[in-house]
Amino acid sequence: MISAKHGQSPTVPALLTRINDGAIIDALNAAWNAAGHPGTLVAFSVNDDGMLIWLSDRSPAATGFAADFLRGYAGTGNDITSAPKPFTSSGLATIYAGTAASDLIGVPHDDARVPDVIGIAQQGVVYTAKKGKIAEHGGDAPADRDVPILVVAPGHGPHGVTISAPVETAQIAPTILALLGLDPDDIGAVRIEHTRVLPGIS
Repeated sequence: MISAKHGQSPTVPALLTRINDGAIIDALNAAWNAAGHPGTLVAFSVNDDGMLIWLSDRSPAATGFAADFLRGYAGTGNDITSAPKPFTSSGLATIYAGTAASDLIGVPHDDARVPDVIGIAQQGVVYTAKKGKIAEHGGDAPADRDVPILVVAPGHGPHGVTISAPVETAQIAPTILALLGLDPDDIGAVRIEHTRVLPGIS
């Protein structure tokens, strides 16, 4: 059985736009200070081919300020050849801030672990200050979320079969147990989440 824990985006090199996320965060903090607020607004951020930002001020005013800033921020990144490539909206297609961010991932609004701002990147955007990265994972692009699963099961016919039904990598473990003649429900998560064996394998 062959698969991967994640994909990489973009799969088409011409779509790549590398953007220096550090410059965006620095500009956001500077704008916050210029608006009369002392201190650093961004407490922590993780940006690959999406943005997760935690703020030192979690108020609606601060999360709204951050979202508005990101929507209005434009600049120049670089493409697959390292040539300049302009971008708009901080390279983001959609921004969820405050309660919209917690609603997106389905957690209570007062959960301290939820990012204050979640940015869904435009197709091909990768956040990096360098010029060597050609793809990244962790975003919402189909290339991030869709990975192949190849199963070789002797005794299941002489020819390959393509299954077009949606499947999940979580189905790999119970499938392996089933092929070994073991009970997949012996895995607690399989039992609790009712995870099925991959289709086409008996």
